[in-house]
Amino acid sequence: MDGKGWERVRMARLGGSSASRGREAAQLRQVSSQTVRLGRVQPQAPSHRTIYCNDREANLLARFKVNSVSTTKYNILTFLPKGLFEQFRRVANLYFLMISILSTTPISPVSPVTNVVPLSLVLLVSLIKEAFEDWKRFQNDIAINSTPVDVLQGENWETVSWRKLQVGDIIRVKQDEFFPADLLFLASTNPDGVCYIETANLDGETNLKIRKALERTWDYVFPEKASEFKGEIQCEQPNNSLYTFTGNLIVENQTLPLSPNQILLRGCSLRNTVHIVGAVIFTGHETKVMMNSMSVPSKRSTLERKLDKLILTLFGGLFFMCLIGAIGSGVFINRKYYYLGLFEDVEQQFNPSNRFVVSILTMFTLITLYSTIIPISLYVSIEMIKFIQCAQFINKDLRMYHAETNTPALARTSNLNEELGQVEYIFSDKTGTLTRNLMEFFKCSIGGVSYGVGITEIERGQAQREGRALNEIQKSDTVVYEKGFNFDDDRIMRGAWRNERDPEIFKEFFRCLALCHTVLPEGDESPEKIVYQAASPDEAALVTAAKHFGFFFYRRTPTTVQLRESHVEKMGNIQDVSYEILNVLEFNSTRKRQSVVCRYPNGRLVLYCKGADNVIYERLAGTNQDIKRLTREHLEQFGSSGLRTLCLAYRDLTIDTYENWNEKFVQAKSSLRDREKKLDEVAEMIEKDLILIGSTAIEDKLQEGVPDCIDTLSRAGIKIWVLTGDKMETAINIAYACNLINNDMKQLIITSETDAIREAEEKGDPVEISRVIRDSVSHDLKRCLEEAQQDLHIFGQKLALVIDGKCLMYALDPSFRVDLLKLSLNCSSVVCCRVSPLQKAQVTSLVKKGARRITLSIGDGANDVSMIQAAHVGVGISGLEGMQAVMASDFAIAQFRFLKDLLLVHGRWSYIRLCKVITYFFYKNLTFTLTQFWFTFHTGFSGQRFYDDWFQSLYNVIFTALPVIILGLFDKDVSASLAKKYPQLYKEGIRNTYFKWAVVGVWAFFAFYQSLIFYYFTTTASENGHNSSGKIFGLWDVSTMAFTCVVITVNLRLLMACNSITRWHHLSISGSILAWFVFIFIYSGVMTPNDRQENVYFTIYVLMSTFYFYLTLLLVPIVALFGDFLYLGLQRWFFPYNYQIVQEIHRDEVDSISRTEFLEIGNHLTPDEARSYAIAQLPREKSKHTGFAFDSPGYESFFASQAGVYVPQKAWDVARRASVRSSKRTSQR
Repeated sequence: MDGKGWERVRMARLGGSSASRGREAAQLRQVSSQTVRLGRVQPQAPSHRTIYCNDREANLLARFKVNSVSTTKYNILTFLPKGLFEQFRRVANLYFLMISILSTTPISPVSPVTNVVPLSLVLLVSLIKEAFEDWKRFQNDIAINSTPVDVLQGENWETVSWRKLQVGDIIRVKQDEFFPADLLFLASTNPDGVCYIETANLDGETNLKIRKALERTWDYVFPEKASEFKGEIQCEQPNNSLYTFTGNLIVENQTLPLSPNQILLRGCSLRNTVHIVGAVIFTGHETKVMMNSMSVPSKRSTLERKLDKLILTLFGGLFFMCLIGAIGSGVFINRKYYYLGLFEDVEQQFNPSNRFVVSILTMFTLITLYSTIIPISLYVSIEMIKFIQCAQFINKDLRMYHAETNTPALARTSNLNEELGQVEYIFSDKTGTLTRNLMEFFKCSIGGVSYGVGITEIERGQAQREGRALNEIQKSDTVVYEKGFNFDDDRIMRGAWRNERDPEIFKEFFRCLALCHTVLPEGDESPEKIVYQAASPDEAALVTAAKHFGFFFYRRTPTTVQLRESHVEKMGNIQDVSYEILNVLEFNSTRKRQSVVCRYPNGRLVLYCKGADNVIYERLAGTNQDIKRLTREHLEQFGSSGLRTLCLAYRDLTIDTYENWNEKFVQAKSSLRDREKKLDEVAEMIEKDLILIGSTAIEDKLQEGVPDCIDTLSRAGIKIWVLTGDKMETAINIAYACNLINNDMKQLIITSETDAIREAEEKGDPVEISRVIRDSVSHDLKRCLEEAQQDLHIFGQKLALVIDGKCLMYALDPSFRVDLLKLSLNCSSVVCCRVSPLQKAQVTSLVKKGARRITLSIGDGANDVSMIQAAHVGVGISGLEGMQAVMASDFAIAQFRFLKDLLLVHGRWSYIRLCKVITYFFYKNLTFTLTQFWFTFHTGFSGQRFYDDWFQSLYNVIFTALPVIILGLFDKDVSASLAKKYPQLYKEGIRNTYFKWAVVGVWAFFAFYQSLIFYYFTTTASENGHNSSGKIFGLWDVSTMAFTCVVITVNLRLLMACNSITRWHHLSISGSILAWFVFIFIYSGVMTPNDRQENVYFTIYVLMSTFYFYLTLLLVPIVALFGDFLYLGLQRWFFPYNYQIVQEIHRDEVDSISRTEFLEIGNHLTPDEARSYAIAQLPREKSKHTGFAFDSPGYESFFASQAGVYVPQKAWDVARRASVRSSKRTSQR
C-alpha cells in the first residue's frame, strides 16, 4: 500500500498514525496465526490482537486467517505421501515393505509379486477407506464455507459466502441463522441491546443464553448508522477457552471493557431476535469452536498392546527359523556334492569357500521366504471387524436406544471395542449419571426452622433396610406439583409464611431465590405459561419454587429483574416490583457460589449470595449462632435423605462501600491479563460478613434401572466407584439406594469432619490445618488397612470405602498413595465425595497406572471430561448437562443402565471374537510357514521355495481372508439375554482367559502338528505315486496338493472354533475353498512366457486325474483336525469354560423363561418350600450326546451361586472341578 493509501486510512481513524498501526499489525502477524495446541487452554503470548472495525485495508498487514475452514486430513498433494506415512507407522506394514524390497534382490527365492501384491492390497484398502472418510469431510466443508451471510459494504448489506469474511467486517445475522465467525456483539433489534443464543453445537445445552451489547454500540442496527462505526478492538490472541474472553473496545478515545457477554461464538445460533449486527474478531481455524474441534486422545486397547508382544514373538520365531537355516546352509554347502555345480565361479550365496557369507546371505533369503509368518492382513481385518461392530451392532442396538430423548448409543471410536469386555473398575459421576438430573425443590430451612413434609426415595430405602415403618404425612388437598417443584408444607404455602415467627427472613429467602440467578423467562408472563431457560436444572427449580411461594419472576432486562410479589404487605395483595441488578458475580467450580448486587425501588442496596454450605459458612458474620447451628443440623438431615443442598445468605451494603468496591470491580473487568483471577479476588472483598437466611434441599431421583444395573455389574466382577461433588451423607445414601453399598458391607470412612480438624480450622492457621489433616489421613489409612486385611481375609466380609475431597487431596500425596491404592483395591465399592474434577482424574489414573487394571469412566458433564479421558474407556451420558462429556468420550449412551448391554453383551462379544481372530490368524500363518520350513531341510537349506509365488501372495488376502472376518462379526457363544442373566461369564474377560500365552501355546502346538501332517503326509504319500502317464509327481504337484490341504483344513478349523454358525459362515468358508479351486484351474490352464508360471502349468488337471489326489484330500484334513477335535472334546468335558456350561443348559431352549415370572408363586411359599422351589427352577442341562456337548451332572451348583440359593455339594460334580479351582483363585485375588 502506498503512502497516500495509508494517509487515507489514517484520516478515516480517530488519532494514531497509520505507520504505527502498520508496524503493530506486522508485529502481530505471527502471533495471530500461531498454532495453539488443542486439548487444554494454553498460556498465551503477552501481546494482544488489534482489529480495526469496518476497515479491511487497515487489517491487511496483520494477515489474519481467512474464514474458510477445512476439517480434512489430506489434500490432493498430501494424500499419497501422508497416507502412506500413516500406514507405514505400523510395524507390520513397515516390515512387509522391507521384505518387498528384499524380494527384488538376487538373493530372494521368491518373486517380488509374492510380497508386493498382498502389501499393495492391504495399503489400497486402507487408503480407499481414508479417502472415503476424507471425501465426506470435504463435502461437508464445502457446504459450510458456502453458507451466505450479509456483510456491510458502504451503506448496504451485501450477501457473500462465509469463506469471504475477513477480520474486522461488520455483518448481520438473522434469526435462526448460525454465527459464521466469532463476533463482537454490537447491536440488536431487541430493546436494550439484548439477544438470545443457543449453544447446542458447542456444549449440547439447548436452553437459551442471553448476550448483551455495550450501550455505546446499541445504535448500529441499520446499515446507514453501522457504516459510521470505526472502533478499534484490542483483545486476547485466539485460544480454545469457550467461556472466557478478555478485550477492550476503543471508540472515540473511550476504552470500554469487553467480556464473554459481548461475544457470539461461531457455531451458536440466534434465537428470538430478528437480527443482530456484529464485528468479526476471530475467523476460520482461529475461532474458539474450531480450536476445540480436537479428536479424542488416542487410546490403544490392552489387547492391541498384547498383540504387539505376540507379533514380536513371531519375529523371534522367524529369526530362530532363519538362524537354523543359515547355520544349516553354512554346514551343508560343500563341493563334494558335485551334482550341484558348486565350482569356483559360482555366486557368493553358494560358494563353499566362504561359508560365513553363505550363512548371512541365506539368512536374508530365508527372511523373505518365511515372511508369511507375520499376518499382513491382520490389522486391516481387525479394523474392518471393529468398524462394523460399532456401526452396525453398537450404534443400532435397540436395547441401548432411549426413546424419550430419541438417543441411540454412539461409538465415537472403534479402537476400544474389546476393551469393553475386560473392564474391572468403573468410575462414575453421580448427578445426571446415576440420577436423572431432573431437580425438584423438596425441602428448605428458613431462619433455623425446617419446612417440607415429603419423603425421598433414599429415606424409603433407609427405612426398608432398617426394618422400620415410615410415618408418612398425608399430602394436603391443595398441594401444587410442577416440574421442578415437589414441595408441601401448609405452614408457608399460599402466604401462610406471614404467620411465622419472623416474616422478614422469609422475604429475604424468597427474594434471594427470585433474584440471585441467571435464568431467562420465555413465553407469556403468567405463572401457568411461563417457561424458564436455565443453565442448570437446579436454578430452574429454585426460581420455580420462588414463584409458588408468591415471588414470581416474570421479566428480565439487561439491568433489571421484575417480580410479581404476593402477600408481602398484606394477605392477598399482589404488586409488581422492579429490582435493579447492579452486578452479577458468576458461579464457577472454583468459587462454588453465585452473588448479585441489587438495588430495591426504595434505594436499599443488598448482596444476595447462594452456594455450597462449606463456602457460605466460611463467609458468615459472627452473629446468629443458633441459626447457624440449626441450619447445619438441617443440612445434615437433608444430606442423609439424599437431597442436594445450597445455603442462602445476604448482606446490606452502604452506598460508600458499594461504590468503592464497584470501582475495583470495573478495573478488574477491564484488565487484559488474569481477568478471571482479579474478578475472583474482587468478589472476595464483598462476599463477606454475610447473614445466613437458610438452605434449600433439592431432590434428584435415581435413573430407571440403576440399582439393578449396578447389582448385575457387581456380580460380573466389576468394582464401581462413585466420584461426586456432593456431601458425604448424600453420597452414602445414594450409594445405598443404588445397591452400591448394603448392610452386609463394612464401611471404612475417612473424613475431614472430625473434632481435631474443626478445631484447627477455627484457629485459621493454614499450616496447622494442613498438618492436622495430613496426620489424620495417615492415621485413618493405616487403621482402615488393618481393618480391611482382618475383615476381608479372616471373616470374608465385603468392604466399602468412603472418603471426602479434603482427605483425598492428602491421600493422593506420593507418600500415602500406595496405602490408598491397597485399601481401595480391597474394597468392593468406593465413594469419593466433595471431589474436584482434577481429583476425579487423579483417582482414575491411580487405579489405571498403579493397579494396571482396565478402567472405565462414565459421566455427563464438563466436570467429568478429565476423568473420562484419563480412563482406558470413556463413556459419556447424553444428559441435561450438555454434550461436553460425550464429545470427550469413546462411547456415548443415554442412560447408565445401558452399561449392562454395552459391557456384558457388546464388550464381551467383541473381546471373545477378537481373541479368536488374532489367535486364528497366528495359527493359520504359522501352519503355512512351517510347511515351507520343513521343506528347507530337504533342500540343503538353500532357500528353495515350496509353494508357487502366487499361492503365497493370495493365501492371506483371498483364500483365508473372509471367513475370519465373519468369525469376528457373527460368532456368539451365548445370546444377549443369557449374557445378562449370567453376568459371571464376564469375569473371563477380566481374567483375560482367551488371550493368555497358554491359549496361544495350544494354537501353536496344533499349527506345528498340522504342518508336519501337511508336509510329510503329502510328500511321503507321493513318493510312490504317479500320474496317468506314468510319471512320478514333481515338486509343484506335491506343493499344490499340500497347499490345497492347507486351505481346506484351516478353513474347516475355523468352523470348529465357532460357537454359532450362520449362513455367512457357510458362504465364506465354502466361497474361500471354491475361490482356491477357481484360481488354480485358471492359473494352471494359462501358459505365459513367465518361467515361474510354467511351474504349475496343467498341474491341477494332472492331480485331479489321480486317485492319490482324492485320497489325500480326504485323509489329510481328517488326520490334521483329529487332534483339535480330541482336544476340544476333552477340554469341554473336563475343563469347561463357564459359557460352555450355559450352552449346555440352554441348548434346546428356544426362549428362556425369566425367573421373574415365578415370583408370584414364590411369594406364597414357606422359607423351606421357597428354597426347594428356587432349586427346582435352576437351569438344567439338556445334553443329547451330540457334537461336543457331553452330559455332565451337577451344573446347578454354578447357577445356584448366582441365584443366591444354597445347594449341597455333590461328590460326583466332576465336570465343574476346574472351574471351582479357578473361582477360588479369583477370590484370592
